[in-house]
Amino acid sequence: MSRTRRSPGSAQQYFVLRRVRGKMERLDSPPPVAQSDAMSASPSSPAAATMAHHPVLAAMLARPYPAVMGILNVTPDSFSDGGKFDAPERALAQARRMIADGADIIDIGAESTRPYGSKPITADEEWQRLAPVLANLVALGTPVSIDSMKADVVARALKAGVTIVNDVWGLQRDPDMARVIAEHDVPVVVMHNRDDVDPAIDIVEDIKAFFAHTLTIAAKAGIADSHLVLDPGIGFGKTPQQSMIALARLHELRGFGLPILVGASRKKFISTIVPSEPQQRLGGSLAAHLLAMQRGATIIRAHDVAETVQALRVMAAIEDTK
Repeated sequence: MSRTRRSPGSAQQYFVLRRVRGKMERLDSPPPVAQSDAMSASPSSPAAATMAHHPVLAAMLARPYPAVMGILNVTPDSFSDGGKFDAPERALAQARRMIADGADIIDIGAESTRPYGSKPITADEEWQRLAPVLANLVALGTPVSIDSMKADVVARALKAGVTIVNDVWGLQRDPDMARVIAEHDVPVVVMHNRDDVDPAIDIVEDIKAFFAHTLTIAAKAGIADSHLVLDPGIGFGKTPQQSMIALARLHELRGFGLPILVGASRKKFISTIVPSEPQQRLGGSLAAHLLAMQRGATIIRAHDVAETVQALRVMAAIEDTK
């Protein structure tokens, strides 16, 4: 279980306590990684590799390159592909395409969670978008995750055969979310988020504090560490610069000893470097995801599955020839 500690006159420090043979063992956050070390790091090197993961995650996290989570938005208003896959037949065709391209997980969402201009919907409205496609999606045989911040929607999806939860508020928005996940004994991706952007804060320290609180919530609900995946929330509650900082310092999250997911696909920060619309950000997405792999990411969430799979596997193969 994660804890935070403040020493008098010092900055906040973060560490993880893990039970080993009946004793609590402390795992400190690692010091900053030198560039040469960060560039040579692989998904098999983080502390997360020593943990016995949930069976749904175990095989994909054991490989020398990150797993790929393919994004399936059955929404009319998502920032990148809203309206393209809101019909069940189109959604299933896209899922089949991503699986053929190498997706390890299909992440389905029915409510836009983009941090600007999204319109909240009720749990019933969200479920009405999911219900026509979910059973057939699960039947394809690839693990399906539900991207929702509503415990009621998550509970229905899990009963329909979904095996992973993706909560963009890291168990900290819906008070029933942790209980539902614990009752179904499934893995959960917990994402860092903020209601307001604050350019003045150290965003990585904020992410660490957020996760420390999330892990406390998870432990109290009975969610095992082996079921948790951390997501720094690129583009959520952050300036574009803070999103880049979170990526550059991603290795600091390895001190939690948990798998790390990164979803930088088509995010707005890319257009602040090279002006571009969402569909024109493949190059920037691949660059961010390759760096995330080098910094310790073990799952990459992406729209462009084929290109992402190829980039990650080629990078891993090249690193393996050293």
